[in-house]
Amino acid sequence: MRVLVVDDHALFRVGLEGLLEKRGIQVEAVATGQEGLERASADDPDVVLLDMRMPDMNGIAVLRQIRDRGLEMPVVILTTSDDEQDLVEALRNGSQGYLLKDMEPDELVSALRNIVAGKTVIAPDLAGVLAKVVQQGEVEAEPSDERTPFAELTPREQEILCLLAEGQSNKAIARNLGISDGTVKLHVKAVLRKLSVHSRVEAAVIAVEQGLCHKEAERQA
Repeated sequence: MRVLVVDDHALFRVGLEGLLEKRGIQVEAVATGQEGLERASADDPDVVLLDMRMPDMNGIAVLRQIRDRGLEMPVVILTTSDDEQDLVEALRNGSQGYLLKDMEPDELVSALRNIVAGKTVIAPDLAGVLAKVVQQGEVEAEPSDERTPFAELTPREQEILCLLAEGQSNKAIARNLGISDGTVKLHVKAVLRKLSVHSRVEAAVIAVEQGLCHKEAERQA
């Protein structure tokens, strides 16, 4: 596994680099968001670890630019912030993970391996925060006559979006729906385009926040 660490704190950056390398992980570490963008573009690491608070460009800004450049490698926020808004913004902008800096090294390595394998990993300490965000999103998602991006989705695309929101992989979705992996990929691309988002994680978060899948289940009941 090749990891790009972007963090302006030298002691943490060097310490993390040493911890990961001792566990057989190749690490490149840089101090600024701009350097991180350049290295992510040039080196195509397996995963990018981003600090949230940096002086030149914060983690969310770097994350957005990575996605704007069309780079698809997993990006993980590694921070001391347990702020609800930071978590939501990270997921909305395409982060595959939100981890806290006080976690154990072996737990971090395990989380990184899961993220590279396609999973989204949130720090266990933030499970309550995430649940609160989801619940608030469902409460606030009242019926409206206004046209939403979801109105552009076909029934099949809505079905696939709800399976994405459950954390299912393309292969699992294909198996559940009896269609090919290639067909699922095409549907996922269409969903991302219609919702104007950069990643499946963003689409899933929006669907959960807006209570889309809850509404679909009620209509089908």
